[in-house]
Amino acid sequence: MATAEAAAAAEIVREIAAVGAADLAAAADPLRADCLRLARKVSLLPHLLAEVADAGPAAGEPEAVAWVAELLRALQAAKRFIALGRAPPAPPATGDADQDVIDKNIAVQFKYVTWQLQAALTNLPHSCFQISDEVQEEVDLVRGQLKREMEKKGAFDVNVFLKIHDILVRHADTVGSQSQEPDSQAETLQMENFSSDQLELQNVALLVSEISGIAKSDIKKITSELIEGLENTIVTDSAKPVDVESQKSDDTKGSPDEVKKPESVAMPEDFRCPISLELMRDPVIVSTGQTYERAFIQRWIDGGNRTCPKTQQKLQNLTLTPNYVLRSLILQWCEEKGIEPPTRSKYEGSSVEVGEDRLAIEALVRNLSCSSLDERKSAAAEIRSLAKKSTDNRMLLAESGAIPALVKLLSSKDPKTQEHAVTSLLNLSIYDQNKELIVVGGAIVPIIQVLRAGSMEARENAAAAIFSLSLIDDNKIMIGSTPGAIEALVELLQGGSSRGRKDAATALFNLCIYQANKVRAVRAGILSPLVQMLQDSSSNGATDEALTILSVLVSHHECKTAIAKAHTIPFLIDLLRSSQARNKENAAAILLALCKKDAQNLACIGRLGAQIPLTELSKTGSDRAKRKATSLLEHLSKLQVL
Repeated sequence: MATAEAAAAAEIVREIAAVGAADLAAAADPLRADCLRLARKVSLLPHLLAEVADAGPAAGEPEAVAWVAELLRALQAAKRFIALGRAPPAPPATGDADQDVIDKNIAVQFKYVTWQLQAALTNLPHSCFQISDEVQEEVDLVRGQLKREMEKKGAFDVNVFLKIHDILVRHADTVGSQSQEPDSQAETLQMENFSSDQLELQNVALLVSEISGIAKSDIKKITSELIEGLENTIVTDSAKPVDVESQKSDDTKGSPDEVKKPESVAMPEDFRCPISLELMRDPVIVSTGQTYERAFIQRWIDGGNRTCPKTQQKLQNLTLTPNYVLRSLILQWCEEKGIEPPTRSKYEGSSVEVGEDRLAIEALVRNLSCSSLDERKSAAAEIRSLAKKSTDNRMLLAESGAIPALVKLLSSKDPKTQEHAVTSLLNLSIYDQNKELIVVGGAIVPIIQVLRAGSMEARENAAAAIFSLSLIDDNKIMIGSTPGAIEALVELLQGGSSRGRKDAATALFNLCIYQANKVRAVRAGILSPLVQMLQDSSSNGATDEALTILSVLVSHHECKTAIAKAHTIPFLIDLLRSSQARNKENAAAILLALCKKDAQNLACIGRLGAQIPLTELSKTGSDRAKRKATSLLEHLSKLQVL
């Protein structure tokens, strides 16, 4: 049963992945945009379903069967939602109020579909399926994207969705066949003597039932059950699907005193900043792998400290990488516990300091646009320095309009001015909210131009800026699809300075997390410099970077074929014999991916004598290395039997 449902789920993913802008031409925004974003996220799931299909006997476990069924339901709902965008256009709304109702209804259905899919991916039973690390990265990426989609649509009551979902699942076993597509307009249910809260719940239940494929004849019965079960639940204002004439009175709204504080609930230790011991609002990862609240670790670094506060290890670099997974878990925990999410810390800067700095910063920003080249260059250099120093400076500079002015300076014919401008944008992008402002400000194309033709230091910092901006998932798509972006990074990887190659490798790795960028990178010629890096015995760092990128690329079928044709297998086997532990582990993982369902590659590693180093690795390697080596040895043993 699980196998059949997994195949059905895979077919739906293929159908959704094939949906493009032309298919949704008749739909108006926000429905068209929602459908396109949902299709892009679902298109990242084929590899997960392929590994689920290959799970073997474990796929028959009750937990696995239940999960596959849940994932199938979520994908069916996603397909129905996208079908709304492909349907013939409905008659135009008669007024702004009617259009507002339609938009709110779409928002409710979109939030439910994304919530249901995100919940299914979160509940993936790893004990039943041998999910590779590369595919798990894709799953985590999609989960994070879905979570942020829900947040963009505004607040919603998870408990309402949970209860509706549970009733629909129970009902699915007893009702007749479900419809494949929803009606473009909801059928009005006549229910008398309902309060305004109950009417809101009724409308949410109706919309969710429709997108879940419940037949019209059953919706009224289900909705009545939902109203009875949810009669004490209040839908948040932003989740209201339709305009309700009777607004809630003040005494029906939750009192602020009812909101719990983190101190009143047992908090997971991983959610606390090791410096402040407070619930983290903006968790970031430092080079040692430890996570801190951004404001506190930035203050620690700004004070001249270059060690990790928790481990006392030296910080290899000062990059603060947003921990989106942890932030999502914290927000989810706050919602579950009824806790108000943490807000900006009072320690992030005093109002007096801000007032004094703002005047000077605004003057600098004005100088970016003055007629004198020397003054523009001087202002860009000073902004570069200020943006490097603190989060407060990055915020003030952005608020003062520095980003659009700096973007214009990227086209400066003066190499030093151009270098200062791109480095300033790199430093400003460290603050997450500035990333979106930089992209919206049209910086991607001119940054790529600097990456191609600027001075070497400017090219290095342009690559670093692309890496920083690509930490936002939607930017991975935008940057990767920009003509010349990946090609310019590959060129720097091939012929740049030592630091430039490292910056290019980091940016390419991050971009290639997104599936379509993997093929773009291979077609841009990334494999040639990667093979050279594998052969560079003088630099273990280059080998590590090459293996990390290959481990992401190999999960794509076209890239896997290209990697094998690039004659990487002999070099990977050499690394099994003589490299460091981490590199042995990654080499084994890449070899396993290359040999999976490929007898030719498997025979090749057998001929090249991989059994001896693999046997050694299966005994002495890390847990992951042992698993990969053991699996390869089993495949080799089966090949010899045949």
